Amino acid sequence: MIELTNLSYAAGGTPILRDVSAILPRGGITALIGANGAGKSTLLHCMAGLNRPGAGAVGIDGEDPFAMEDRARARRVALLQQSPSIVARLSVADLVGFGRWPHHGGREGAEDRAIVAEALAAFELDDLAGRALDTLSGGQRQRALVAMVWAQSAPWLLLDEPLNALDPRHAHDLMARLHALSRPGRAGQTGRSVVLVVHDINAAARWADHVVALRDGRVHAAGPCDAVLTPDRLWEVFGLRFDVVRHAGRPVVIPG
Repeated sequence: MIELTNLSYAAGGTPILRDVSAILPRGGITALIGANGAGKSTLLHCMAGLNRPGAGAVGIDGEDPFAMEDRARARRVALLQQSPSIVARLSVADLVGFGRWPHHGGREGAEDRAIVAEALAAFELDDLAGRALDTLSGGQRQRALVAMVWAQSAPWLLLDEPLNALDPRHAHDLMARLHALSRPGRAGQTGRSVVLVVHDINAAARWADHVVALRDGRVHAAGPCDAVLTPDRLWEVFGLRFDVVRHAGRPVVIPG
């Protein structure tokens, strides 16, 4: 699990996170929701060991990410940032291959190549493998970036707005794949743990096992979807009225 204890973070003297405490369960999908500026991306970067908090602590399966060596941390936690810096002429296959760097350190082996091939196939990128990134649509690049993080083979995937630029079909397909990836596999294999920042509340309602709602840098509510995605909670978080109905056993959120 990821345990956040009395976490505070400031940038340029401006408080961003204030006394954040939460437990993110291992396995399944946890969605971070909240209005713009609520601190979602900052919190994700704290979990990844990039934003060192001014107070409080982060624990990933009982370990401090800020005490880990970089490659060891990258084998534990894979982070997709909102606007990563990438070389435009890099091919899709090369980009996905970068996900293996924490494992081979520049000495790629057969297992690494097999995992890259699996990632390309899993995210429907086979036909684009040789294409340069600057020849792709925004949605295609986004899928390639998620495939790179997937290829990192870390037990924790931290994704900052992974649905950006995706059309409805590919957004659905990506969430379905992440959901399947987070389930226990055959022979008792443990599923990966996915934490994502998402603005599409219905994507959280449809796919997430656990929701953490942030407001003004604090955890306003956390728990299963049904406990967090209620009209009253959503009004408090977003300042907008929503109706919540049920379809196929899951909540559906409708702006009022």
